[in-house]
Parts: sequence; structure tokens; C-alpha cells
Amino acid sequence: MSAREDLLGLARRAASGTNTTPDPRWAALTVDAELARRAAVLMLFGTLDDVPAVSGKPLAPADLDVLLLERAHTLGSHPGQVAFPGGSVDPGESAVDAALREAEEETGLDADGVEVLGTLQELGLAHSNFLVTPVLGWWRSPTPVRVVDYAESAQVFRVPVRDLLDPDNRVMATVHRAGRTFDSPAFTVNGVVVWGFTGIVLSGLFDQLGWSVPWDSTRLHPIGV
Repeated sequence: MSAREDLLGLARRAASGTNTTPDPRWAALTVDAELARRAAVLMLFGTLDDVPAVSGKPLAPADLDVLLLERAHTLGSHPGQVAFPGGSVDPGESAVDAALREAEEETGLDADGVEVLGTLQELGLAHSNFLVTPVLGWWRSPTPVRVVDYAESAQVFRVPVRDLLDPDNRVMATVHRAGRTFDSPAFTVNGVVVWGFTGIVLSGLFDQLGWSVPWDSTRLHPIGV
């Protein structure tokens, strides 16, 4: 099957309630649904653009990338972290509406070129008390992306999925905060470390799609907070 068919199949399984979440870290992403604020992120995949993967390993899918952004380092919440485009769901909006609106506002993409494949299970961001709906999208008609507001984002970029899957680029990020240690699957790509919520979601997604390859989870990468 093609990458788009794999993603569409995952979205359909999620909609029917037959999907599985092999990464136990997904189960840990919970908050009190009655108190949490709603948010949505756009997980936008598309055919690889003219910037090739750095990795030369024969990893599948080889012709695919995903849209990410690096949050501004001056933000009060999650400064400098790599994330999917997204944000709060406004009154009267659906999660899909919010994800597409935020993606337009943050990256300048044309949402008309995005095919929404479906939504995945809601996941909790306990640190900021958000209940997040991942919206799975396919970039049917890609448009240029950029930083729209440097007060919000440091960079916007498309990263080849092959580079994310390369075991040489995978580490376990560790953070020491308030006397506790937190860890998450992470990816070292594009001069940044993709960790935390985004790293957990990407890792779990790749597992569910059957795209993951074995990697050394004992290779630690300390994160300064």
C-alpha cells in the first residue's frame, strides 16, 4: 500500500474504535476531560518535496515528509520545542476546523490543499491542561510554508519521514524537573530535537503504522529546560 493508504487505514481504524496503541506512553497522555481545554494539531503528511532526506538508508516510506514547526524560544509555554501546527479549539469550531485554521495562521499553508483523512484518539497535555485531538492530513496540493509570526515560531519545516525513522536519529530524551525525571522517544533532525508530546505522538504513530524500525532506546539525550 501507499503511505497515504496506510494513513487513511489508521484513521479509519481510529474512527471505528478498532485501533490499537502499542506505545504505552500514549495511554499516559491523559487529563481530566471535564476540566481540560480543547486543542487540535495537524499531522500533515505529503509527498517529499525537493529537499531530499539526509538518511540514505532504505527505509519505507522513502518519499514522504511531515510538517513541523519550532516554537519561539521566548514563549512562556513550551519555548523552543518542536511541534505540529495547532492550538486551542475556539467556541463553535470542530477539532478539524481548529487544526486547519491554526496551521494557516502559523505556517501560511493553503488549507484548501489539505485532505483530512480523519482524527486520532484525544491525548492529554497535563503540563498545560489541554486535551488534544490529532488531525491526520494528506497534503493533496502542497503550498509554500514559512514563519508567519516570529513571536510564535522560530522556524517552519518539512522533515523527511525517512530521517525520522533512521535509528541513528532516534534517542530517548530525558528531562529533570521538580525532582522528577521525564523521558520520551525523540528524533534528532533538522538541527533540532523532536521530543515530549510531539516525539511521543510521532513514535506511537509510526508503531501503529508498522513503519518503525528497531532503535536503541538506551541512548539518552538530556534536555535542558
